[in-house]
Amino acid sequence: MTLRDIPVNTLTGEPSSLADADLAGKTLLVVNVASKCGLTPQYAGLEALHERFADSGFAVVGFPCNQFGGQEPGSPEEIAQFCSTTYGVSFPMFEKIEVNGAGRHPIYTELTAVADAGGEAGDVQWNFEKFLVSPDGAVLGRFRPMTTPEDAELVAAIEASLPAG
Repeated sequence: MTLRDIPVNTLTGEPSSLADADLAGKTLLVVNVASKCGLTPQYAGLEALHERFADSGFAVVGFPCNQFGGQEPGSPEEIAQFCSTTYGVSFPMFEKIEVNGAGRHPIYTELTAVADAGGEAGDVQWNFEKFLVSPDGAVLGRFRPMTTPEDAELVAAIEASLPAG
């Protein structure tokens, strides 16, 4: 079983995985997100990346998380409404999960084992940490929260990882 096969529910509670039909064969940018964070405006850049590379086999996927300062207190319906009306989010959103600690979701157990560019693995530092995942489930890169979606290094890594078209 790869990272992509680990069971997870969609934001609406439907059983799914990162290998579901809409995401199969795509490079993914997996991001823990929050609606009441200073970094929340990154939603706009994430949506722009999603739209820019969607036709090239890429998708952003969001995992709401309330572990950092209680910055994602909303219900699934509130999260969906906020993302849609405030940032026009069209990328897939999954259930609210924990990314650190004893309740860490198995997807994040796999993701946090990967080091960032500085060689540091382990816990997610804050909301909007980004993990680039290949179509076969390999973690290709880890980008800390202050790396914006527009960052040249992140965009170059996405471009280099896109499935051959």
